[in-house]
Amino acid sequence: MFFPRTRMRRLRVKEGLRDMLVETRLDVKDFIYPMFVVHGKNKREEISSIPGSYHLSLDHLVKEAKKIYELGIPAIILFGIPKNKDDVGSEAYDKDGIVQRSVSALKNSIPDLVVITDVCLCEFTSHGHCGVVANGEIKNDPTLDLLTKMAISHARAGADIVAPSDMMDGRVGAIREGLEREGFKNTSIMSYAAKFASAFYGPFRDAVDSTPAFGDSRSYQMQGPNAREAMREVALDIEEGADIVMIKPALSYLDIIFRVRERFDVPIAAYNVSGEFSMVKS
Repeated sequence: MFFPRTRMRRLRVKEGLRDMLVETRLDVKDFIYPMFVVHGKNKREEISSIPGSYHLSLDHLVKEAKKIYELGIPAIILFGIPKNKDDVGSEAYDKDGIVQRSVSALKNSIPDLVVITDVCLCEFTSHGHCGVVANGEIKNDPTLDLLTKMAISHARAGADIVAPSDMMDGRVGAIREGLEREGFKNTSIMSYAAKFASAFYGPFRDAVDSTPAFGDSRSYQMQGPNAREAMREVALDIEEGADIVMIKPALSYLDIIFRVRERFDVPIAAYNVSGEFSMVKS
């Protein structure tokens, strides 16, 4: 059909028509708010590298989360900074760890808030890597056991969604199997499915003190611009039981988000990471 029979402007002449036919909507209910919790009391310290974000002690975390929920933001993703770090990130899966205690407090105070927990060892290890280290190598399979223990401990505390961000092979399947075995069949998994190595993570690493003590993360995080590899990663995570898949960093990999949307009918999370946020904020 051609002009004058077809007039594209017919559907633009009234505001009601334009609103009714919007193809893509971004709403406050689409947002997930990142929060950083630390040990102690009465702590609310701004993170210099992420303006407007704070290290919060548990008491302030709950107060802040209530304000966030009242604004209409339905979900938070929680990152914990432990009191002590060791080679195997022991506090990551301790039932009395900072994240586990925070999840329980949040669910007790704001039951309808969707609480998502980051499942990764980097914040909790003395070496800053996302897995078990032996002879300078990040070991994949031994790491899966610790990640599964971590996810189960979060689910037991009341987490609605666990979000493995480590990029170890097979971790989604291991966590899904562990959750099912322990009776947490309704706990969702949001996998960091295509997580690319990036300098944009710098402010986050500063916030949780997780800069690798040696080497870098390129043996487990993806290298840009490997779009076909990203599609394989996403497909594997979905096969292993991921309910939501995440692309990270979001602004740098909008093409990957588009490809994943075209191919897979699962919810997609786009992580606008600390470095991207800080640049926009500046």
